Amino acid sequence: MELITLLLLACALAMDSFAVSITAGLSLKQFNATTMSRISVTFALFQGLMPVIGWSLGTNFAAAISRYDHWIVFALLCFIGGKMIYDAIQQHEQAHCINIYSKRTICSLAIATSIDALAVGFTFSLLEVDIVFSAFIIGLMTFIFSFAGLTIGLKLGSIFQRKVEFIGGLLLIAIGTKVLITHLLT
Repeated sequence: MELITLLLLACALAMDSFAVSITAGLSLKQFNATTMSRISVTFALFQGLMPVIGWSLGTNFAAAISRYDHWIVFALLCFIGGKMIYDAIQQHEQAHCINIYSKRTICSLAIATSIDALAVGFTFSLLEVDIVFSAFIIGLMTFIFSFAGLTIGLKLGSIFQRKVEFIGGLLLIAIGTKVLITHLLT
């Protein structure tokens, strides 16, 4: 996988964490680097670990589905991207009720925002991607986006939440389409 594609994918995966971080930033009363780093690291760890788990599961099935792998990648990324777009269009009133200081809440949010990375990890096994490097980049981008989201949420409120999730969904669909077209043309 090309580095630019991996970076775009990492950014797309980080959009859920970014959107949740913006909402979580609304709960912060002041800039607190320790709290913001703790939340961002938690999101990054889960987001980086999920592709590894998906990749591990996928390597067991790769030989059996290699003739159709590009269609599976396309379908999974379009499904995840479509869900992100759908979620962005819906109103999430409950998203404004986040207790940002609860470890249980942060871990729950980290798991919820990283489920799509599990499916992406499965597609990585089909594309023979370097999982360690990819997981690192995904985790790093998630940390950056989460910290930025907390900062934006603290300063600007929830103005951007739905737009960011929508853009992330579009990016995932675009990457899935690129994988399909590249495979079909080669």
